[in-house]
Amino acid sequence: MQFYGPFRLFNSYLFLGGIGTAIAALATLLTLPRLWQYLPHDRGREHAINAEQARGKPVAAGVIFVPIFVIVALLVLPFEWRYLGILVCVLLSCVEGYLDDRGKGWSEYALGVVDLVICGIAAITLCQFQNFEIWLPLLKAPLTVTPWIYIPLATAVLWLMINATNCTDGVDGLSASLAILAFIYLGGILYGIVGHTDISRYLLVPHYVDGADWALMAFAMVGCLAGYLWHNSLPSAVLMGDAGSRPMGLLIGILVLAAGNPFLIFVVAGIVLVNGATGMLKVALLRFLKIKIFKSVRYPLHDHLRHTLGWSNTQVLVRFVLLQAVGTPILLILLFKVR
Repeated sequence: MQFYGPFRLFNSYLFLGGIGTAIAALATLLTLPRLWQYLPHDRGREHAINAEQARGKPVAAGVIFVPIFVIVALLVLPFEWRYLGILVCVLLSCVEGYLDDRGKGWSEYALGVVDLVICGIAAITLCQFQNFEIWLPLLKAPLTVTPWIYIPLATAVLWLMINATNCTDGVDGLSASLAILAFIYLGGILYGIVGHTDISRYLLVPHYVDGADWALMAFAMVGCLAGYLWHNSLPSAVLMGDAGSRPMGLLIGILVLAAGNPFLIFVVAGIVLVNGATGMLKVALLRFLKIKIFKSVRYPLHDHLRHTLGWSNTQVLVRFVLLQAVGTPILLILLFKVR
């Protein structure tokens, strides 16, 4: 739809991104304290450090801010069935997390299977059973991947990101702060690099005409997480729970795939993966192959740093965020220019 006169601003992706971020942030900021009384309460995690400090707080705030994200995304995005399908997958992940937060906790295998189904649907929605063009480090020419290769690989990336993000949610403000950085960087890449004809050509990466649309999703979630962090900063008044961390991780993975390079997951969310995914690897190797690694390390890694090195929650938050904030631009330079 084309707008005219002063309404031409609505033709600008920069304006839509800015207004979407502001609306999402304000709506989340104002809505959360009015509704969190209806949320389930945290029961404390077994063996988690400082679990007693979270016990009794409202949890599953994602069931409030994820629908806000979906509504804002529908307002700023052009209508397309593919975007609608992705938003439905994000909502399904939120519902899954909320049911786990509200109940006594699903088994790891049940959660893993549900995650796998949602990730498979999202992967199919992304490629729509069509060939997909991706770009990789050290290769100048893009690669065309068939859907039969793309779908299982994309599903694995999404599944990994969901669970790594969920594992990182254990220190007030940590998961949301790292996710905000990831969404800001992904929004910039989608809008300013792969979504820009001249810059993508200069950097020898594919140009995706829908890059700016995906960037609007990223910035809408930035707004929601900013509004949530207002209430979740140490000491937190509310926790996002699985209802927030799972859809948040899913969306990071989706935007990484939309940017065309699955290795971006290590660039924009490297700290999340080191903090959470390495623990998943340790458990998987021990449980299925009886291989013991990292025997002296507690996971998630933030628990090890608090327990062994005596880091406070604030030190964990600030240092992890600094590592991601400084590391991502350096890795992005290498990722784009080394090619």
